[in-house]
Amino acid sequence: MKQLSLILILLAGLTSCWPKAFMNPIDNSMPEEWKKFYITPLELTATTAPSNYPANLAEGLRSGVQNNTRLKLASTLEEAQIKISGIISGYNTTPIAIQQGDLAAKNRLTVSVNFTILTPTKGLEKMEFTSSRFADYESNEQLVDVETRLLESINQQVVQDVVNKLLSNW
Repeated sequence: MKQLSLILILLAGLTSCWPKAFMNPIDNSMPEEWKKFYITPLELTATTAPSNYPANLAEGLRSGVQNNTRLKLASTLEEAQIKISGIISGYNTTPIAIQQGDLAAKNRLTVSVNFTILTPTKGLEKMEFTSSRFADYESNEQLVDVETRLLESINQQVVQDVVNKLLSNW
């Protein structure tokens, strides 16, 4: 009985001084002045990408940033503290896992997006980075048949890259 009482007292003591940053990392990972973000329409320079891909990726970015940070979506560029823009620069399919007879067992769809994030930290800070992600598919499948599924997977990874940059304690 003494041991149980001691454990309860120790547990209560530890939880009372538990760091707030550990309990709620989203609130402390970005400067307080960051309240709203805006994503400009993404530019498409990759000639083989579907024409609706920039809109689909931008929507995924909006949802991902809202769901994984404390930032809210701004309705205009002027009211946003964080401004995100991007250029879809690569959209390529390459054979991988070459087998006997120079036949590919799988193909890989790779998407590259160059992002620019402007923030008001220390004046106006600009961060540029490229997110290049891929998804594999069987060589007996046509890209048009699996493209939607592959892009959903790639978009999740690209969105996570952007969220990680925003939460990286500038």
